[in-house]
Amino acid sequence: MKVVILCGGQGTRLKEETEFKPKPLVEIGGMPILWHIMKIYSHYGFRDFILCLGYKGHMIKNFFLNYDKITKDFTFNPKSNILTRHGENDMEDWNITFAETGLKSETGSRIKQIEKYVDGDNFLLTYGDGVSNVNIKELLDFHLSHGKIGTVTSVRPSTRFGLLDIEENNTISDFKKKHLIHEGWIDGGFFAFNKRIFNYLTTDESCMLEGEPLKNLAKEGQFMAYKHKDFWQCMDTIRDATYLNNLWETNPLWKVWE
Repeated sequence: MKVVILCGGQGTRLKEETEFKPKPLVEIGGMPILWHIMKIYSHYGFRDFILCLGYKGHMIKNFFLNYDKITKDFTFNPKSNILTRHGENDMEDWNITFAETGLKSETGSRIKQIEKYVDGDNFLLTYGDGVSNVNIKELLDFHLSHGKIGTVTSVRPSTRFGLLDIEENNTISDFKKKHLIHEGWIDGGFFAFNKRIFNYLTTDESCMLEGEPLKNLAKEGQFMAYKHKDFWQCMDTIRDATYLNNLWETNPLWKVWE
């Protein structure tokens, strides 16, 4: 099953870092947050990724194209152009599709543009700037069990995200973007979608997943919440990045892999 990761935004609230690199390449413990996200999914057996690129997308391509040189020791002779790698060949067994989805495209447009790469009836989706110890397998099982179009992992931090109105049977009755809240359930990313979601999206760069598409799913009773009461953290600011780096050194709660 495909895992789609949104990697194209400019990350303006993290300008100290994103002036020079795309947000998914901002590091936690010496590795990009994107790598951490992919490690979470691959731990649960999902290793087929589609990266929706935009702002400085070439840097993300270069990171993975040179992944072995970045993460492993090697000896290089410039004259002979011979490169000798050292250590065990324990590279990540990932299939990665790099999709250029536009510099200014909103999230819905980016997702619609990669429709051609999604096979099967369902796919997973997340943002390239948040980590969690959510059980991806259980999320998918829940999504498949209810048969609706969309499922979002809902979390409860006090911050500014998409506010979800959730009924007793976990059906989402409304989706409100960018509400300042101090309690209640919010959009934590880590979605699962049936491919019917593509009918709600367009390639117009102004199409935002968190706008009309999710509002319409909610109105039609086609949007469900998978409640996650454990660790979740996004990386919107330098303060967030510092917090995650400190956690990596002391208690990396999202490190579900060995």
